Amino acid sequence: MAEDLNITTSTDKTEQYTALIPQIEALLYGEPDLVANLANICAALKEQFKWFWVGFYMVKNGELVLGPFQGPVACTRISLGKGVCGTAWQKAETLVVPDVEAFPGHIACSSLSQSEIVVPVFHNGEVVGVLDVDSELLDQFDETDAKFLEQVVKLIQF
Repeated sequence: MAEDLNITTSTDKTEQYTALIPQIEALLYGEPDLVANLANICAALKEQFKWFWVGFYMVKNGELVLGPFQGPVACTRISLGKGVCGTAWQKAETLVVPDVEAFPGHIACSSLSQSEIVVPVFHNGEVVGVLDVDSELLDQFDETDAKFLEQVVKLIQF
């Protein structure tokens, strides 16, 4: 198990993800506990990218419930189709939101959040949770983030 991250100082996102993903794999290797693994994924992503908030919401009893995260306190429960997280869950697709104020029905857990990306987590073809990442900057996320964060959530073992 890796105990330290090698933080890449490159400003190129592809290089950052390419260096980080094998380290996340090492963090998860041999650890069967889902909560521990989700927590380490959040910590690794937040440490590398310095995003405002990184966390998971897991589907429980028909709603998204807050799971492991890094950042300020957050909304605890989100309904299907509500906000960016609930919409990504409902559509079963990654959503990149350059300006959260322009997203209909955005749930503002923090007024400091300006842009967001939400990536569904699948198990046996069904959405079982979402990875939610918020930035204090507008237009922080793009297709590069979507591609690599989708790779990250595929590393999660259930």
